[in-house]
Amino acid sequence: MSSTATQPPGSQLSDALARDRLGVAAIVFFMMSAAAPLTVVAGVVPTGILVTGLTGFPIAFIAVALVLALFSVGYVAMARRIANAGAFYAYVSHGLGKPAGVGASWVALLSYNMFQVASYGGFGAIAQPLFLDWFGIDVQWWVLSLIAWALVAILGVRDVAVNGKVLATLLVAEIGLTLIFAIAEMLSDGFEPSTSALDPGALVGAGSGALLVMAVTGFVGFEQSVVFSEESRDPRRTVPRATYIAIALIAVVYAFACWAMISAAGDSVVDRAAAEGPELFFNLAAVQLGDTALHLGHILFLTSLIAAMISFHNIIARYMFSLGREGVLPRAFGRTVPGTGAPKNGSLAQSAVGLIVIVAYAVFGWDPLVQLFFWGGTSGGLGVLLLVTFTSFAVIGYFARKPEGEDLLHRVIAPVVSSVLLLVMSYLAVSNIAGLLGVEPGSTPAIVVPLSFAVLLAGGMLWALYLRSARPQIYSGIGLGARSATTTGGFSAALNETEYPR
Repeated sequence: MSSTATQPPGSQLSDALARDRLGVAAIVFFMMSAAAPLTVVAGVVPTGILVTGLTGFPIAFIAVALVLALFSVGYVAMARRIANAGAFYAYVSHGLGKPAGVGASWVALLSYNMFQVASYGGFGAIAQPLFLDWFGIDVQWWVLSLIAWALVAILGVRDVAVNGKVLATLLVAEIGLTLIFAIAEMLSDGFEPSTSALDPGALVGAGSGALLVMAVTGFVGFEQSVVFSEESRDPRRTVPRATYIAIALIAVVYAFACWAMISAAGDSVVDRAAAEGPELFFNLAAVQLGDTALHLGHILFLTSLIAAMISFHNIIARYMFSLGREGVLPRAFGRTVPGTGAPKNGSLAQSAVGLIVIVAYAVFGWDPLVQLFFWGGTSGGLGVLLLVTFTSFAVIGYFARKPEGEDLLHRVIAPVVSSVLLLVMSYLAVSNIAGLLGVEPGSTPAIVVPLSFAVLLAGGMLWALYLRSARPQIYSGIGLGARSATTTGGFSAALNETEYPR
């Protein structure tokens, strides 16, 4: 029997994600929580100012938002036709072929896991001195990370709507405080409206590559709307609305808060960023708001990381669910918790990965802030940027074969323009990877990080080709979601298969 003659049967799915649980607001909360606004404004931007010496972050956020909005024109057009928790995996499978889709899924799992475990390191390292200051207790960073890990693990097997409510509470407080701090900085005596921060010229020339890549990292999470499409109400409308709203809100909050911080710091912003780091944003506001607000800002800085952990945990679990459901990974990952619809085994697997990383860093004494939080977050951002670029080309390929029902803007113009822009940004990211990681060019991290994505992409493609030969029924269901074949077999069966069907 040829692989092309084998078609998956109709939906035989015994376990599925919970339906009709999420509206536009809930999905926006998931997306923006992954973006972690306060963490980016107070943590990423001062570091970026120090590394690049540039103050053009506000205009960079605006520029990146426009590129991602352009990408989303074709992205959400595909979402109207394909509802799949695998998101990038499913779209690349439909647009560039099943081998490319499986390769993209492996890159996605690595990228999002990098963000997830990086958050654990950041939380522990940042919380440790705060706990000493607040309570006089010197708690090891990994103890605090394990507490956050346990919370995320428990929420991971609960109803997705419960996660949405937790994120809503944390995110509203986080954004509210960020805006209040920004307004306070505008009222400070040293405030001088910065024109250089909004100068488009900052997007070209020396350091612009690092500037753009750091800005892209701040938007990671915007693509999550599609991941929750199977659990949303009326995904044809919910997904596009949530995507555009999240991109716009992230851009406005980032650009405004960063502009206020840079303007309040004035000409000494680079020196102050070097001396104060993440404290710069809080210290500038504390002049007007006092120490109580400073402590509140630190608390919400930590909850911002927790919100990001919850959001990334959910997206990873759903990727694994999608792959397990289709047999690309063991079928066990395609199972959900009865009653809640949560992807149980995918969630437990991610919790296991997080636990192993925390324990390993604690045992070997590795730096949780630089070698986990900073390197992990930066590397994960690169992986997501590459995935977005890959998916943009997949949109072009998909609509080239199935143009019916879409106008020229959605199926050609926007996808082509966004693909070119994203390709340039990806090139800048890879060529600036050493600077982004803060290491020497040619050093091990600068080589291993981009190489790991290339190896996983190739490995996933080879695995798909193996499935095409060894398990054609599994191969034919790749990217089909709930319509994929769910009979016995899959990853484990393929490994043990000794007689290949023809």
